[in-house]
Amino acid sequence: MLAIRPSCENCNKALPANAVDAMICSYECTFCADCVETILLNVCPNCGGGFEKRPVRPKEKLVKNPVQQKAVYRPVDKFKFEPLQTLWKDIAPEER
Repeated sequence: MLAIRPSCENCNKALPANAVDAMICSYECTFCADCVETILLNVCPNCGGGFEKRPVRPKEKLVKNPVQQKAVYRPVDKFKFEPLQTLWKDIAPEER
């Protein structure tokens, strides 16, 4: 089951369970759509994978299966990330 993290790992923008701009990689690294599109260029800084829209968990299911409360906030170090981004940004995620 998805953890549904509460915020963007890069900019710390709130991404509640019903956020339609939340993006995740296959490891559930969570970023807002703005960071994915303008800073990360669809390359996860943690694993090198691509991103997909995070599904919204229905309200009635949140009671039994609540979202993760602990935020993961680790802004991207542009100097460390740049070589990985340069390597993968022009290759489709399914081809990486």
